[in-house]
Amino acid sequence: MSTETQLEFVKKTLLTLLVDDIFFVDMKVKPTNNIKIYLDADNGLGIEKCIKINRALYKRMEEMGLYPDGDFSLEVSSPGLDEPLKQIRQYQKNIGRSVEVTKLDATKQEGKLVELTEDSISIEFVEGKGKKAVEHKLSIPFSEIKQTKVLIKF
Repeated sequence: MSTETQLEFVKKTLLTLLVDDIFFVDMKVKPTNNIKIYLDADNGLGIEKCIKINRALYKRMEEMGLYPDGDFSLEVSSPGLDEPLKQIRQYQKNIGRSVEVTKLDATKQEGKLVELTEDSISIEFVEGKGKKAVEHKLSIPFSEIKQTKVLIKF
């Protein structure tokens, strides 16, 4: 079985285990068969849910004999705060938060994520200070976005 076929099976099996508001974000595999799966949830994803999904998926992978001799490792987690948003649902759950959008032309724009459509996002930002401050709303098509990261403000 090719690596691609194995990963398709892992993803297909994983999707049957996702309940409530949990959704798939990304999967990365290292040459050492270290499979990292990133999940998220509309209302936050606790470690208990990650552990439960990891155990169930690991068991199914062993039962199917995907990796003879158990020659694989599996990690299930939510993406870190520094990871870019990858799925529409991640954008949806972060409406109202500050983001930094890096466009394909390498320009960056910070602002508050205020709106989401099927093919774009809108952010609001302020230019200038004091009485000269002007609020802007900018729509950015997904086709122009290289990455979007949530900004953590203290």
